[in-house]
Amino acid sequence: MSDSHPNLNVNQAQASVVNDFSMIVATVNGSGSQTANLALMRSFFRMGIPTSGKNLFPSNIQGLPTWFIIRTNPNGFTARREKHNILIAMNQETVQSDLDALEPGAVIYYADHLTVDLREDVTSYPIPVRDLLRTVKPPREYRDYISNMAYVGVVAAMLGIPRQELQEALETHFQGRMKPVEMNMGMIDAAMDWAVQNLQKKDPFAVSVMDHDEGRIMIDGNTAAALGSIFGGITFSGWYPITPASSLAEQLQYYLAEMRIDPDTGKRTYAVVQAEDELAAVGMAIGAGWAGARSMTSTSGPGICLMSELVGLAYAAEIPVVIWDVQRMGPSTGLPTRTSQGDILFIRYLGHGDTNQVMLLPGSVKECFEFGWRAFDVAELLQTPVFVLSDLDLGMNVWVTEDFEYPDEPIQRGKVLSAEDLERLGSFGRYRDVDGDAIPYRTLPGTDNPMAGYFTRGTGHDEDAIYSEDPDEWELNMERLTRKYERARELVPAPILEVEGNGADIGIISYGSTDVAIQEAVALLQEQGLEVDYLRLRAIPFSTDVTDFVELHARCYVVEMNTDGQMRQLLQLETPACASRLRSLCKNDGLPLAATWIAERLLAVEGRG
Repeated sequence: MSDSHPNLNVNQAQASVVNDFSMIVATVNGSGSQTANLALMRSFFRMGIPTSGKNLFPSNIQGLPTWFIIRTNPNGFTARREKHNILIAMNQETVQSDLDALEPGAVIYYADHLTVDLREDVTSYPIPVRDLLRTVKPPREYRDYISNMAYVGVVAAMLGIPRQELQEALETHFQGRMKPVEMNMGMIDAAMDWAVQNLQKKDPFAVSVMDHDEGRIMIDGNTAAALGSIFGGITFSGWYPITPASSLAEQLQYYLAEMRIDPDTGKRTYAVVQAEDELAAVGMAIGAGWAGARSMTSTSGPGICLMSELVGLAYAAEIPVVIWDVQRMGPSTGLPTRTSQGDILFIRYLGHGDTNQVMLLPGSVKECFEFGWRAFDVAELLQTPVFVLSDLDLGMNVWVTEDFEYPDEPIQRGKVLSAEDLERLGSFGRYRDVDGDAIPYRTLPGTDNPMAGYFTRGTGHDEDAIYSEDPDEWELNMERLTRKYERARELVPAPILEVEGNGADIGIISYGSTDVAIQEAVALLQEQGLEVDYLRLRAIPFSTDVTDFVELHARCYVVEMNTDGQMRQLLQLETPACASRLRSLCKNDGLPLAATWIAERLLAVEGRG
């Protein structure tokens, strides 16, 4: 089999849309299509084409519809599109609705045993999946999985994907195990041969190699977060399984086993414990943080609900711990496999009484890695829980990113006193504000000095950690905790002015995984003659840069994936004098934001639509 077929260059020459399309693959859950989908996406990545992949899967049982969306764009815009250009239809149940959602001039590749009412404005290519299976004759137990490679081969032939890219993509997927690679390539080769011999290209879509950037990787946000946590010195994680956060803990276990083995003893230098529930998981993590470990847990909204009591203890007792919230759609069970940004207000004030939680807001997989290690520094510097709010789209889906950089900053343990420090100082009060920055000193269990010990408590206490119900003591402590939160503004990641318009009156504020859609939306708005500035938030509490941005603009649109405009509400609380300038652009349907929705909605409310 040659690396490419003779007519692939002809197909490319006929194409007028190169490297710019949205492809949706419609299959059923549990059919093994993920290998095929990632083979296509990884091939585009290997060809240097900017790409992203989004898996839309059901939350309950095998056999229900599932979709995988691959976006390519030569300019690097890879947000989800509302309409698609290429449909690969392998599911009878959804084929008609999937076809109806295509753009005019789109393409459908479909298994030829499906019944489809085709559209005149859509090019169609049938795929003889069953005939190809009979030709290839894979082992019976692998037939369903290998059948998916039929659409990979046909689509590769028609788009112009070199065979070698598919081969190497599968070798990466199967980690060099050649037997499954050869089995899958057998079907791909047969399908490519069939396509060349039987199909005439009638659509405009093709791919072509772009400049390769060797410093880029494909990775999901949960894996990036796990790696960042390891680089940040994690030694303990307690967790309980929950979609979409489970893979973060699973990747921690996988990579810690490679990176955290004592070379002299062969023993692990870490502990990852699957607890009986979320309350136990965070309790273990808090206990480890109190003992001096860099500890964390990962969960989603329902798990945060159960953790709230012990998080309040950690806040009051001033114990550092990191909590990853990979957000999904709520309330209640909601849509467990759909994305959302609905936990912002909940976590901001998590805990009864007056609490002020610190939150980091990564906007890319690269920042998932960075905040993976940075969150430990912030938690220990402030001696408080630190939440990192990702979401399902960022956490579970596959993104292309630059290589991660090894942290160039030393680990920040904060105000920890050693036995020698205590001997020199002569006294120690656990909650005493010695430096006037609201952050006290702490000692760790096992410190060899009689002064090191204190009672850790969530009840009222004085500056020496002695139980107290004195009203003045209580108010002094709460006032100090509030000042500590103000101190956090200087320690958390600052917002980034991603786009600076030409004297724009309009500002866009957003955070998290919406960034890719907003970047593209800004380009669409500029095409319509509307200049905007775009500020991306990366943490709560806000820095003064956020207030300055709001004050500079007549109108600021806060774009987010929830129903109530939660971030807009927080911003209004922080900037009461400018509250009327802040307006919500909210979409909360469980799908990642699309740039066209943002641009069209903003133009409409501005009277420009």
